[in-house]
Amino acid sequence: MKTISGKLKLGKAVSAAVMATAFFLSVSIAAPQARAFDDRADCQHAVEKAEGRLDQAVQRKGPDSREANDRRRDLNAEREKCWGKFHQWWNGKDHRWETEHNWDQDHR
Repeated sequence: MKTISGKLKLGKAVSAAVMATAFFLSVSIAAPQARAFDDRADCQHAVEKAEGRLDQAVQRKGPDSREANDRRRDLNAEREKCWGKFHQWWNGKDHRWETEHNWDQDHR
C-alpha cells in the first residue's frame, strides 16, 4: 500500500507543479501585453493632448502663426514617438490608429 500512496502523492505533486508553472507562464505572457496596451493608451493620450494644443493655437493665433507651427511640430513629434514604438500613430480626428506613416497628409 505504501507504493500506491507514494505514487498518489507524487502524482499530486507533479500535477500541482504543472499547474503552477502554467499559471506563472500565463502571467508572464500577459503582463507585457497589458503593458503594451498601457503604452498605446499613453501614446494616444499624448497625441490627443498635442492635437488639442494645436487646435487652441489655431483658434487664438491663426493656422499660419508661429505658435500653431510650433504646436504642429510638437504633434508630429508625438506621432513619431508612437510610430517608433508601434509602427502606428493615433489619428484623433478620425479616432483610429493609422498604419501608414502619412500624418503630414490631410486626414479629413
